[in-house]
Amino acid sequence: MRRLVLLVSAIVLVDTMFYAVVAPLLPHYADELGLSKTAAGILTAAFPAGTLLGALPAGMLVARVGARPTVFVGLALMAGSSVVFGFAEHIVLLDAARFVQGVGGACSWAGGLAWLIEAAPPNRRGELIGTALGAAIGGALLGPVVGAVAEATAPQAVFGSVVVVAAGLALWAARTPPPAREEPQGLEAVGRALRHKPVLAGMWLVGLPAAGFGVIGVLAPLRLDELGATGAAIGATFLVAAAAEALVSPVVGRVSDRRGRIVPIRIGLGLAALLMCLFTLPGTTLALAGLVVVTLASLGIFWAPAMALLSDAAEHAGLHQGLAFALMNLAWATGQVTGSAGGGALGKAAGDGLAVGLVAAASAATLAALVLTRRRGRAAAVVS
Repeated sequence: MRRLVLLVSAIVLVDTMFYAVVAPLLPHYADELGLSKTAAGILTAAFPAGTLLGALPAGMLVARVGARPTVFVGLALMAGSSVVFGFAEHIVLLDAARFVQGVGGACSWAGGLAWLIEAAPPNRRGELIGTALGAAIGGALLGPVVGAVAEATAPQAVFGSVVVVAAGLALWAARTPPPAREEPQGLEAVGRALRHKPVLAGMWLVGLPAAGFGVIGVLAPLRLDELGATGAAIGATFLVAAAAEALVSPVVGRVSDRRGRIVPIRIGLGLAALLMCLFTLPGTTLALAGLVVVTLASLGIFWAPAMALLSDAAEHAGLHQGLAFALMNLAWATGQVTGSAGGGALGKAAGDGLAVGLVAAASAATLAALVLTRRRGRAAAVVS
């Protein structure tokens, strides 16, 4: 089990690292290619857009051919698209490469996490998801550093090295025993699962923080750049934020196994709603960087319990775990695309405050709904 946890953690770490690599590169591409906030948002959103369109096909691939072959597909797509991204000098080609990276990520995450959950006892699901997410956040830690190195040296060499990394991970996966095959499922099983309210609630709780990450991921680097921050300083900001998330995620996963999935989610919702309302107030790079760190850490509280909640709900609905994590990818990617592209467009048209304010309002409304649902549940228990 330990070997499998390490393998899946390594896969999601590398995938997330090359998702997060773009933050310190945004000012560089904005200067070199003349990108507007909208174009920067589209570049950032291209990766989750690929994950969005690849989510269900990746889940079906897991359900039909197994988790390990799906992981191989994800690694191959990541390697090829990363090389193209490193050598690209036109925004359309950069967008296309990021899109394919996102499709590869959908395969890697659906295959890897389904592989892990199929081997895990249910009472450790939150903990193991939290461990894998901690590694993924470690990738987010390294991503801005890699991006800063690519900006300072040669993107071709940095992104070309992904081929070697992907080959090593594929060899490791080939030497790890695959999970037991289950009865194949198709889209009709997904349709049945989507009629269950807990499944929809789990998807919303995965998608909402993703929208927050998308908005902050586009607006924070550009806002920091306007305040005079260097690419290295922007990378350092996201590095510290990812470090905080990486420390929190496994702990939150264990808490969700013992205290229930909703307890840490409520804490994350309250913090996110408050902190995102403050985003436009700092007037110095240090103050804004500190706010970005704590805001992203509060959004990171969601991940392990929300994904475990979705996995539990899908299992109760009779859905294959590969398709369950396809729904997770679908929800995450929808949130990221909405936050990245929508945040960039709203930031240009109406100011950054509106973009972050909408996510704050959605977080507050969700928290209110969870509190109200709990009170109704208690009232029903008293009456019965």
